[in-house]
Amino acid sequence: MPGTRLTITDEHYRLAERVWNYHQMNHDLRPVDAAVVLGCHDLGVATCAAKLYHAGFFPRMVFTGGNSPSTAQVFPRGEAVHYREHALALGVPDEAILVEPDAANTGQNIAFSRQVLAEAGLHPATVMLVTMPYMQRRGYATTRRVWPEVEAVCASEPVAFRDYLAGIGDDRLVIDTMVGDLQRIIEYPGRGFAVAQHVPDDVHTAYQALIEAGFTSRLIGA
Repeated sequence: MPGTRLTITDEHYRLAERVWNYHQMNHDLRPVDAAVVLGCHDLGVATCAAKLYHAGFFPRMVFTGGNSPSTAQVFPRGEAVHYREHALALGVPDEAILVEPDAANTGQNIAFSRQVLAEAGLHPATVMLVTMPYMQRRGYATTRRVWPEVEAVCASEPVAFRDYLAGIGDDRLVIDTMVGDLQRIIEYPGRGFAVAQHVPDDVHTAYQALIEAGFTSRLIGA
């Protein structure tokens, strides 16, 4: 259950790092027409988007996301709004930013961002999904279902697993969320929310072991 005390062992970290590696798509980055920046509890996603903008990878970006139980206290005005403010502080010009403040799940992140871009007269053929490192695969699988005609490239902060945990400061939250995201990768294609992704046996074994160990607060229905 959420908030339950759980001692994280070296074996748990080893299993979680296997899941972490699976979640990353390892795409080669290249210039695209626009970026879709998925809101979450990690402001580093907005920092990454700002760096990619300044590096010339895209001319416009959409910050997307309202609130969730894990972000309401951190970003009380909504994920996308706080992301925009952070990007402006990092020198991204306001005219390069679009804001989608209502999405409550990944499917809505993609569908609503597409609508916001269209309303701005933008119909990209290629987009860069900027996400948490362990959100890449689910973001990609969702985009392939919701917006199949666009070519998506995934990007996130280039950071090692243990360094990311140290930066977030809540190992349990990160591992629970990675397990929940992997459950959605497995389950959502059957519900029509995402395209299917192959899950290697060793990743599936690690996932099951983490569930059995109690990393369950972000599972569907938890």
